[in-house]
Amino acid sequence: MKTVHVGILGLGTVGAGTAETLLKQHDLLKARTGIDLVLKKAADLDIDRDFGFDLPKECLTTDPKEVIHDPDIGIVVELIGGTTIARALTREALAAGKSVVTANKALLAEHGPELIQAAEQSGGELYFEASVAGGVPIIKVLREGLIANPVTRITGILNGTCNYILTRMEREGANFDDVLREAQELGYAEAEAGLDVDGWDTAHKAVILSQIAFGVPLRLEDVLVEGIRGIKPVDVKNADELGYRIKLLALMDQSDQGLSVSVQPALIRKEHLLGSVDMSFNAIVVEGDVVDETLYYGKGAGKYPTASSVVADVVDAARELVAGSPHRIPLSWRSEPMPSVIPVSERVERCYLRLQLLDRPGVMAKLTDTLGTHGIPISALIQHETDEDQKIVPVVILTGEAKVGKINSALDELRMMEEIGPEMIRYRLEDLGE
Repeated sequence: MKTVHVGILGLGTVGAGTAETLLKQHDLLKARTGIDLVLKKAADLDIDRDFGFDLPKECLTTDPKEVIHDPDIGIVVELIGGTTIARALTREALAAGKSVVTANKALLAEHGPELIQAAEQSGGELYFEASVAGGVPIIKVLREGLIANPVTRITGILNGTCNYILTRMEREGANFDDVLREAQELGYAEAEAGLDVDGWDTAHKAVILSQIAFGVPLRLEDVLVEGIRGIKPVDVKNADELGYRIKLLALMDQSDQGLSVSVQPALIRKEHLLGSVDMSFNAIVVEGDVVDETLYYGKGAGKYPTASSVVADVVDAARELVAGSPHRIPLSWRSEPMPSVIPVSERVERCYLRLQLLDRPGVMAKLTDTLGTHGIPISALIQHETDEDQKIVPVVILTGEAKVGKINSALDELRMMEEIGPEMIRYRLEDLGE
């Protein structure tokens, strides 16, 4: 039986969970793979703390170089996080001919093509299943399970913190700030939650998925990113009345016009499978030419779900080392011709609009005429009861498809009208599965 030695860089939440899984499931992994996976070294700045499980002291070091340059170690697991030290150590490990497993979404979103090229040049391997959706094996799905499919669209709920907040706002009619504060107190959200609630965590994951699915070296600046801070209970309630739920979606579409990638709060129909995804769970819908629509669902973060994906990559790396079949599945492939990224103004979408009109004759006609002039069809219009105190008429409009640039121009024109109140809310509307 072959033995493959593993080293870990970083023993934070996921790193400790990975070490624990490798040790506790050693016999199971051995029986299932025919490979003896041995955790030889683990590096961390603090190796004297209680890890909550029996981690042999002889495995521990504060020097990551001891892991990278140990001649016995064939697989290095990078779980430090960040894009500086992690990037340097990952490149060093690849240059040393190691296979590298990482869960570092920011690193891959910002430097993925560079690291993939470094792996291909060194003869090493780079694995990153755990970088997107925690325990959901979506990278393996795209690289292997759906390899016969030109992927046309990916739609995902990729941030558990945002989904938890939106679920509670819907169930309790609560304000965003109140739910976020409680989520932070309960440990569901970080003390500094901007990466999550402002959409950047989801954007990192969307970049990684797009690079794999569409073969495009996408950059973060190519992604339209909007978070959930501005969502109010009234919009959650309106969506519910119309048969929709509001979710923060990663939206990746490839068409004849090119590639469109965005992260946006969006209304989706309750009856769609994504509409039933609640609390901290993640889900991804992938549409392919051959297979049509498929759904992948599970825990998107956490110590053990993420560790499960890390260890799955470790097993893949070990199998390739033992079989002597490097790059069995290419890290990336390029479309010919490579699709261009569609400018935001040229993208086509439907919208939910909430406006406040002064209670005067002819205002509604001016509103609909303005939308019509800019080529924006109206598929539904709901006028709520007038606020007698402020003489305001709340109006909700669901538009048909129109270019984003035309929608922006129409809303800019509406903002100049004295009959239109200052609060003008707009969210994307997605007709999934249609």
